[in-house]
Amino acid sequence: MKCTIVYDNDVYIKEARLQSDWGFSCLLEMKDETLLFDTGAKGTILLHNMQELGIDITSISKIVLSHEHWDHTGGLSAVAQRLPEVEIFRIGSNTLDNTTASVQIEKEQKIAKDVYSTGKLSNSVDEQSLIIHGTKGWWVLVGCSHPGVKQILTIAKKYGTIYGLVGGFHGFNVFSVLKPLQVICPCHCTEFKKDILQEFPKTATKGGVGKEIIL
Repeated sequence: MKCTIVYDNDVYIKEARLQSDWGFSCLLEMKDETLLFDTGAKGTILLHNMQELGIDITSISKIVLSHEHWDHTGGLSAVAQRLPEVEIFRIGSNTLDNTTASVQIEKEQKIAKDVYSTGKLSNSVDEQSLIIHGTKGWWVLVGCSHPGVKQILTIAKKYGTIYGLVGGFHGFNVFSVLKPLQVICPCHCTEFKKDILQEFPKTATKGGVGKEIIL
């Protein structure tokens, strides 16, 4: 199982013709299917980055939107137009694009083999995250972590010991919560990204477009 960041504020592979932009999206490639988590802000940039990374867009069978902010849903229409049969899992109403939600997420549920949604978590913004069973343990994939990293990890721990955390952490700064993790990849909106990388030099890693993580 492989996670590839395809949309982010930064570019990981500097020598490639990849584009950075405010927003987040990553591709989850599994044995039997491919899932896209969030779609960034602009469809043109999302499609460009996937093309540069050699990703076959038609392989995507499911799209999961963490929440309804423009920087996570902006590329949805561009991708969905090429995938007429794609399943879309979201927690909000379809107010930011012209697509129809296939599945409205409310509670924890299975999305694909070894992939689960936390269900709708509420705080300042309603959001869902993904809990993934990888070869080394359980991983959590987050969009912006508006409900709080601690709350998200607490729910994920019901599945098992959490090995890694990838995505946007927003204004999270209670770094002690991250100590048990073996892999920490702060992306996108993480306010204290540099602090996390300095605090956990052995387990924290830089994200960015083109970053691949084997789960």
